[in-house]
Amino acid sequence: MEALKKYDYLPHYTYEDYVQWEGEWELLDGIAYAMAPAPVKKHQKLVLSIGSELLQQTDMCKECEVLMDSDWKVNSENILKPDVAVVCNDKNEKYISKTPEIIFEVISPSTASKDEGLKFHIYANEGVKYYILVYPNDLVAKVYKNDDFNFKKIGEFDAEVLKFDDTKCEVNFNFSAIFDRFR
Repeated sequence: MEALKKYDYLPHYTYEDYVQWEGEWELLDGIAYAMAPAPVKKHQKLVLSIGSELLQQTDMCKECEVLMDSDWKVNSENILKPDVAVVCNDKNEKYISKTPEIIFEVISPSTASKDEGLKFHIYANEGVKYYILVYPNDLVAKVYKNDDFNFKKIGEFDAEVLKFDDTKCEVNFNFSAIFDRFR
């Protein structure tokens, strides 16, 4: 007899259900997760700073766009909302339909286990090239690079400039540009 998974008794949803809901949700493996209430100001400022730095870095690259808090429809059972994503060659106007090259998530106590667990594995399996977890209380970012659908940690950054290679647009991300205002 096959062992039951802990999610076997939870309702299973798809994108068709998701688009009918009010409020902010994510769908991970068919399980609905309510988004946390509006993030604290520091979280919002970090997201804006990250987005601004990425916009400056990708300004001359017409293939890619920087999106914040946009739906990424991985498939009918996985709809995610990365804090900031760099997406290339995606013509869909309703939601992100191509795998982002770079994703930043600003970690808060209410989202840490999801960002470091479920989303970490989904992003790796979907081929996101870089996943950056930003820790507001420590003013540090942990950077992971995809290696054959597994993330390998390449370092922790707080003031350095990191060149994201293997991306369609050249990005030399300055971590001090996002953290200095909070020191």
